[in-house]
Amino acid sequence: MTYPRLVTLWVQLAAMIAALAECRSAEARGDAPTLMQWGYGDGGDGGPNLNEPLVTDRPDFTEASSTVGRGVMQLESGYTYVYDSDSTGSFKAHSFPEALLRVGVLADWLELRVAWNYAEETTTQFGGGRDLATGSEDLYLGVKLGLTGQEGILPEMAILPQMTVPTGSGDFTADEVLPGLNWLYGWDVNDWLATGGSTQANRALDDVSDEPYLEIAQSWTINYSLAEWLGAYTEWFVIGTDGADTNHTEHYADGGFTFLATDNLQFDIRAGVGLNDAADDYFVGSGFAIRR
Repeated sequence: MTYPRLVTLWVQLAAMIAALAECRSAEARGDAPTLMQWGYGDGGDGGPNLNEPLVTDRPDFTEASSTVGRGVMQLESGYTYVYDSDSTGSFKAHSFPEALLRVGVLADWLELRVAWNYAEETTTQFGGGRDLATGSEDLYLGVKLGLTGQEGILPEMAILPQMTVPTGSGDFTADEVLPGLNWLYGWDVNDWLATGGSTQANRALDDVSDEPYLEIAQSWTINYSLAEWLGAYTEWFVIGTDGADTNHTEHYADGGFTFLATDNLQFDIRAGVGLNDAADDYFVGSGFAIRR
């Protein structure tokens, strides 16, 4: 049930992108910053600009709709604390180093990605015992393709085929490959305001039954440039379930600040709250990104 629905979403998304954008080969267009151009206006300006400060996928849930650029390596890392409680007990989690390595290869529009994380989770039952789980999570692998630049109201877009592979410790591994797809889109509104979103479809496993289901995630973020060195964002995102036995849809709101030390080094802080009973009560975190 999960695989056919996931394949159908992939096909529909590919057809929509093909209908909106005019595909031109990189060979015909020279050293193209994006894989496609809009069949409207000048086709859209997009792709990485190494003369500008780095653009990061963190700290918000919505990842950037641009790639890092050919020959560029960008490391993003951080820490997150999560807390949740209900009438039966409480849950605390520490997540670090949340390391994501992004490498631009062959063309400005092609980016290879690998991520690794270590987790520590404590579940306490009121009037009962306490369970502690620690270890590495499954390795994340992905490829980001810069599709288009922005042309007026037509967005900058990227597509991100991704998956996790079973390399984690016993407490956290899925014991199988979990594939997915992430569609990213964004607009620069003016010099100090930008907005964008992401639409994801991933294979996931139920927390209790370990049965597969389709996880659908949607996000929307608004980014503010408060000064040359200071940025901020506010965001909403939802992690939905289709066919899960016990997992439920989770809604969140979050926000944070970014601090640019140099064009190639950025620090960040963030905090978020759950908006429904299924979501965690709150999370806080901080991190950095460096480009070379």
